[in-house]
Amino acid sequence: MKHPILETLPPLLRQEAEKTLRTMPLPVGQVLFSPGDPCGGLPLVLGGSVKVQMTAVSGNRIVLYRMGANDICTLSIGCLMSGRGHRAEAVVEESGEAIMLPRGLFDRMMAASAAFRAGIMTSYGLRLDDLMLLVEEVAFRRMDERLEQWLATRANQGEIHATHQDIAEELGTAREVVSRLLKELERQGRVVLARGRISGIK
Repeated sequence: MKHPILETLPPLLRQEAEKTLRTMPLPVGQVLFSPGDPCGGLPLVLGGSVKVQMTAVSGNRIVLYRMGANDICTLSIGCLMSGRGHRAEAVVEESGEAIMLPRGLFDRMMAASAAFRAGIMTSYGLRLDDLMLLVEEVAFRRMDERLEQWLATRANQGEIHATHQDIAEELGTAREVVSRLLKELERQGRVVLARGRISGIK
């Protein structure tokens, strides 16, 4: 059981963590938490990938962020500090492992270790910056520009394996919007579309 944030703890707390905390498997498709769930602890991801997303009343989804190895769940930090329930859903995309840090132990670690506290707040601040950039993108940039940038950042893969629904969830829009914009790019000869695949990106 190794997660960088636990290495910041003073010896006694680190020993307690090593004795009491257990790793839990993260199978693909597992839901770690859903909107409205109370926050029982802080997930510390050791490996794999977890997608954190929100679903609107309309049914449209947007991916807020992903957690990989050594990441900390930002929304769970907020829930633990505010005492409120989760506002989003976390779903395992790639299998891995995590440690669930119980609320009581989290509170004691925050109170006892300045280094642990600083690590948690640094993680929180960096992710908050990313979320602010996401809000700026969604609120102020045209969807065609955002889609073209999304494609451009993945063009070196040669072929993108994603459905129109997958892309819509990444960009926080409707599948129909993505389909219309991709069809226009195809008409311009800038992409080649196939079922679940996009290639020939220019």
